[in-house]
Amino acid sequence: MVNGTVSPEQKLEELAIKLPPVRSSAGNYVSCVRTGNLLFTSGQGTDEYRGRLGEDLPIEVGYEAARQCMLNLLAVVKQEVGDLNKVKRIVKILGFVNSADDFTDQPKVMNGASDLLVQIFGEKGQHGRSAVGMAQLPNNNAVEVEMVLEIEGQEAI
Repeated sequence: MVNGTVSPEQKLEELAIKLPPVRSSAGNYVSCVRTGNLLFTSGQGTDEYRGRLGEDLPIEVGYEAARQCMLNLLAVVKQEVGDLNKVKRIVKILGFVNSADDFTDQPKVMNGASDLLVQIFGEKGQHGRSAVGMAQLPNNNAVEVEMVLEIEGQEAI
């Protein structure tokens, strides 16, 4: 327990959530960059969800895709900092939703990522967010998400 509450690591266990293996980068970039006590992640899609929301996929599938993107991001964060208990605050997430021309429910799709963060981190998981529709995403991913987090302490120089 952290400060009398269930820690993020304990919450994952309680929810029977196992983080997936960290996915390989699809290009010449790293999965995250830490500067001071901020951690900026690269965008994470999924291996499971392909297609355009409002054309190939309903909102409920998009919600699950956004949730899986967040699990992929949390795996990256854990690999970088060693323990999710070191996350001081989720600052912001940015969600890209592969959308049909008339699809306008990107926020409902991105709730899959946001709801998971609050479920795992509680108040520390409440964050700023942008949810935008895209004409296409790499590999026809349904959703891609990136995140900015505040980490306890500072990076060693």
